[in-house]
Amino acid sequence: MYQQALDPVAASLAWSSLVAALPLIVLFVMLGIMRVTAWVASLVSLAAAVVTAAAVYGMPFGQVLLAGSEGAMFGFFPILWIVINAIWVFQMTVETGHFDVLRRSFARVSDDRRVQAIIIAFSFGALMEALAGFGTPVAVTSVMLIALGFKPLKAAVLALAANTAPVAFGAMATPILTLGKVTGSAVPRP
Repeated sequence: MYQQALDPVAASLAWSSLVAALPLIVLFVMLGIMRVTAWVASLVSLAAAVVTAAAVYGMPFGQVLLAGSEGAMFGFFPILWIVINAIWVFQMTVETGHFDVLRRSFARVSDDRRVQAIIIAFSFGALMEALAGFGTPVAVTSVMLIALGFKPLKAAVLALAANTAPVAFGAMATPILTLGKVTGSAVPRP
């Protein structure tokens, strides 16, 4: 059975952590600095993670492939599946005109921008987080705030700040369930 060494690089936890972060660094550099498309940057950082796990941490290649495929399946089914459906519902409401009705309804509640931000970003965003999660509430509520006249950067900051509290319970409690599975904690079922 494979036992992960926590300090394989020069018997140093700091150096080992830095090497373990290389796939993330590759991803961020490719996305943020080199402006490579997300799918290419993801594949390159996946390759970096595979090489790091096998070469530096001594993980057997079969287990590296199994871990990668499990991560891909976990990323697709609970996460991407919810996001795809949330985007579909959002696009459907935009195409049918119901999104404009919702936007106008929020605008009629108050002319005060602070009240609008609380209702849309905090309250409606929390509902969207519970239903979809994974960034969907930030995307939807920031667009709604921009449509109400907020500056784009301010709308993004408000939506991100509002999403900090409900994110732990988002997407039907996926973060909490995942934490329970990863840590081995018993997750009570209703």
